[in-house]
Amino acid sequence: MSQTASLPDPNAPWYKQLTPYHWFVFFVASAAWCFDCLDQQLFILARDNAVAALSPGIDALEQGKRSGWAMSIFVAGWATGGLIFGSVGDRIGRAKTLAITVLIYSLFTGLSSFATNMTQFMIYRALTGLGVGGVFGLAVALVADALPEFARPKALGLLQALSAVGNVTAGLCAMALSGVDPAVSWKYLFWIGSVPAFLCIFIMLRLKEPEKWIAAKAASREVGGKAMGSYGSLFGEARWRGPAILGMLLCVAAVVGLWGVGFFSNKLVAPAIANALAADNLSPAEIVKGKQWWAAANLIVMNLGAFVGMVSFSKAAHRFGRKPAFATAFIAAFVATVGFFQLFDSRDDIWMSFVLGTCQLSLFAGFAIYLPELFPTRLRSTGVSFCYNVGRFIAASGPLTLGQLQAYLGNKAVAALPTTADAAAKAAAQLEAFRNAACYISGIFLVGLIALAFLPETKGRALPED
Repeated sequence: MSQTASLPDPNAPWYKQLTPYHWFVFFVASAAWCFDCLDQQLFILARDNAVAALSPGIDALEQGKRSGWAMSIFVAGWATGGLIFGSVGDRIGRAKTLAITVLIYSLFTGLSSFATNMTQFMIYRALTGLGVGGVFGLAVALVADALPEFARPKALGLLQALSAVGNVTAGLCAMALSGVDPAVSWKYLFWIGSVPAFLCIFIMLRLKEPEKWIAAKAASREVGGKAMGSYGSLFGEARWRGPAILGMLLCVAAVVGLWGVGFFSNKLVAPAIANALAADNLSPAEIVKGKQWWAAANLIVMNLGAFVGMVSFSKAAHRFGRKPAFATAFIAAFVATVGFFQLFDSRDDIWMSFVLGTCQLSLFAGFAIYLPELFPTRLRSTGVSFCYNVGRFIAASGPLTLGQLQAYLGNKAVAALPTTADAAAKAAAQLEAFRNAACYISGIFLVGLIALAFLPETKGRALPED
């Protein structure tokens, strides 16, 4: 399948500029990232039930701590995998490395369902994270190098928007399993996550390395040629060091905001749903089923908003420029997060999850479009992966930081209650502490505005080269 045969009219709309092979590259990269996101969300939905099943006899507080550790270990593995495979992708090729990362996360997602204790489960989740972390930078670099210049930013924005399909699919799977015993339903979710990703690998066997990468690889072999995928080169040359550090800070703001705060929205939604279900005089079994169903529904609503937000960001970045779109999105993410955690109170407020997803996840379309425009072909996967994934080391502490801050504020709030306060009053004080803790941490979105001020506008520019 030729990469360049029958090139269409460059003045045609972007989607008409793509040859069948271009569409094949876009499909494979989008599928790999979509299944990656499916895996992420299935883990979020299955995590608490998995921890409860693998840690019998412990109280709810200890379960919460172990759940937080599972999330942190997964995100730390994700960050590590991104740094490793981003560099590997520049060295041996995007297509080969993408297939390796998909194989890793599909294999260890499946193995997670066979864990018999928490130690095994944590190991499998860390190894899953390695594969998950490598996909974004590789998929983005592959599309950026293989598609025509005018089509590139729009295709990359769509690639990121389609990640919402994986997220929504995870929610639908969880809804379908809401009536299954929670002690085993988490296993089924991990099986679902592993199978489509594994099948995707066979499609990848037809994928070729982009001609831009082949040319850059050949140039690197010449006398005086510059290294491929070298962190020493990325940080040793001022031209690339600045964008790498500032791009990393840009991503830190969004990644910590989403994984340290946004994806814990269900801890606010769950009590509201539980109260509503209890008020309907349902049986304990029906309440458990209802809570699982509504947790999945909340994820779906949030990711429908994410799709709208990412498509809107792509359009805004194309029309107004990357920096104005980012500035608007960071401010919107901060306002939406504070509003959600202060105001969400009942099932009727589920629309707020749509707004939260729209504002928080719109930023991630910007990363797909903007980050490849900061680095040359020989460092594109390395630079994109570095920026996108280093923030996850910080985000890995997000669940623990949120928990510690919530505990501090909660204990302080409970201590201020009258000695006659009942359990309901103490629970309300703890919930209010969680709301406030989330709002404080959401200030991380404003860090993105600071980094943005020092980054270049790349709208209308060709991809940089040495």
